[in-house]
Amino acid sequence: MKYPIAPLLAILSFNLILSLPLHAQKAVLEPLDAFKLNYVSEPAISPDGETVAFVRNTFDIMTDRQDPNLWISRFDGSGLRALAEGPESDGNPVWSPDGKQLAWVSSHQGSHRIMMRWMESGEQSSIGEFQQRPANLSWSPDGEWLAFTQFVPEKDDRFIAMPDKPEGAQWAAGPTYTQELVYRADGQGELDPGHTHIFVMPSGGGGAVKLTDGPFNHGGPLSWSKDSRRLYFSANRRPEKERIENPGNSEIYRLTIANSQVEQLTDHNGADTQPIVSPDGRRLAWLGFDDQRKGYNQMEVYLAPVENLDNKKVLTLSLDRSVGQLQWSPEGDYLWFQYNDEGEARAGRVSLDGRVEEVVQNLAGSPIGRPYLSGEFAVGPGGRFAITQGDASRPAELATGKVGQSNLRQLTHFNKALFLQKEPGKVETFRTRSSFDGRSIQGWIMYPPGFSPEKKYPMMLEIHGGPYAAYGDVFSMEAQLYASRGYVVVYTNPRGSTSYGEEFADLIHHHYPGNDYDDLMSCVDAVIEKGFIDEEKLYVTGGSGGGVLTAWIVGKTSRFKAAVAAKPVINWFSHILTADGVAYWSRNWFPAKPWEDPEHYYRQSPISLVENVTTPTMLLVGDEDYRTPLSEAEQFYRALKLRGIDTALVRFPNASHGIARRPSQMLAKVQAVMGWMEKYGGAGGRP
Repeated sequence: MKYPIAPLLAILSFNLILSLPLHAQKAVLEPLDAFKLNYVSEPAISPDGETVAFVRNTFDIMTDRQDPNLWISRFDGSGLRALAEGPESDGNPVWSPDGKQLAWVSSHQGSHRIMMRWMESGEQSSIGEFQQRPANLSWSPDGEWLAFTQFVPEKDDRFIAMPDKPEGAQWAAGPTYTQELVYRADGQGELDPGHTHIFVMPSGGGGAVKLTDGPFNHGGPLSWSKDSRRLYFSANRRPEKERIENPGNSEIYRLTIANSQVEQLTDHNGADTQPIVSPDGRRLAWLGFDDQRKGYNQMEVYLAPVENLDNKKVLTLSLDRSVGQLQWSPEGDYLWFQYNDEGEARAGRVSLDGRVEEVVQNLAGSPIGRPYLSGEFAVGPGGRFAITQGDASRPAELATGKVGQSNLRQLTHFNKALFLQKEPGKVETFRTRSSFDGRSIQGWIMYPPGFSPEKKYPMMLEIHGGPYAAYGDVFSMEAQLYASRGYVVVYTNPRGSTSYGEEFADLIHHHYPGNDYDDLMSCVDAVIEKGFIDEEKLYVTGGSGGGVLTAWIVGKTSRFKAAVAAKPVINWFSHILTADGVAYWSRNWFPAKPWEDPEHYYRQSPISLVENVTTPTMLLVGDEDYRTPLSEAEQFYRALKLRGIDTALVRFPNASHGIARRPSQMLAKVQAVMGWMEKYGGAGGRP
């Protein structure tokens, strides 16, 4: 039986409040509080700007799963209520052009439906059921059609012909056969044969028609022409050899609904993606970049007449930040986008003549895990917008605002009861200069609840992955649990991090890990200089790219008492040829293929420094991690065992690269990290 968290939490909170002294000190966050967190996502504003649909995400302690359910609110915060609750997984809400209907996708136990709600009557029902989950719902301007993308399984072409077995015989399972470069993917496991295609169905319900064909994936947003006769989409429909060599070389295509005719509209070396037609139908905007064979590529906003995409212009060159989530304003005078700037997620807009302006700050996303920048927004008429907003003290809630007005209205307070009783660790940002070249490096300090500058605290350096990613002032349950145990948690954005411009990100091109080590050590020293860190109790951990840097750090210095490297790459040669991103990494992260320049791969691999390691180091990895496979962690573990260094290998069953994706897995990860550090003198509880 499923127990709704919010009502139980409210009752428990009320009873506990009555039993507390009037000025009682708040308790600290505890592991099971992870199941009490809420966050919002996928806001969608109605065409008249008066209503916001969104997804409320909760965590079910009985099923250990995230529960996304559809909610709705008036723009002013009134009328907040659920439209769909229960075990269904809801998402992708889209309004009809007249605002009288709301469609979304709902899934439960392998069954997938497109749901429809008629706003005036309040009635809702399924208008289509599918074996594969629809995505990228898009309503035609005339309101007659819904387009979407969906995976289409294909027949497994068995090359190995087996004779018929006798009736009742119990033979071993047959071998699998593939000729695909990527035949398994992280988070999906062994890939079923098939491709993602575009479908269209009547908005009133009925059968769906597949419009695309061929050995190509047609995922991503769909945008209709003004006359509702054609769809614009992005894909890589090049010959197989070219797709393998450069999988990110996508183009914009136009699809005629009546006859499934596909027309290629762009042709350049680089990405062209997320096409979106202007409200008047005259212009097409999209995101893209020119390919430079780099690990980091900065997305720009392109604009062109809809009938001549060769006559394009780039609108965001003055920004020097990568942009995403492209949306037109309903009036067609601005293009809105999300971008990250110096450790903060923001929404901005650009006029059709290239004038860029920031609109709102402090976008935030999922609170489970680490403090990565994320967040979503939606645009309404008259400069109205809705965002998912939060900071380090609370997960993302829904807020609305209007361009030109500084005050935002927070519409939801789903986490209010939890933080009425629990005190999160406070976070402040700092900057220091890298010892390598004097560059300014930004970091954050999370203080334990009840922090006193007169005391000495153990420090935990927590390193982000990517490496082309960024941390910021956003809620992180993992970091909060470390702080609640008594650690000063330090996290930073060393060189290679995004949100500081293209040049800063490119500093690690063909040189990772490298001088980001100097940036991290400079941040550690800057926090120690503040006077409240016990220098004999320094600890380091990180995941993915942060796991790479953790393993690199213990090969460069012995100043840390203990280390935990989660899902690291240890040997770039073996990683490139076993992970799911083989084409991208071998092409863009290194100057040559592994067999062409093995020395370069070795120099950048933590395994090259294993002879120097004296720090007790634990490895964490998912059994089904195909992004940084289990064999990578095993190499470091066995090398350390052969050298007599204290080490341990922790494997998460049925877990992919996102080993903390489910709440219990996140708690297991946190407990493993803290247990290893406590073994070597770390915090044993709140000081």
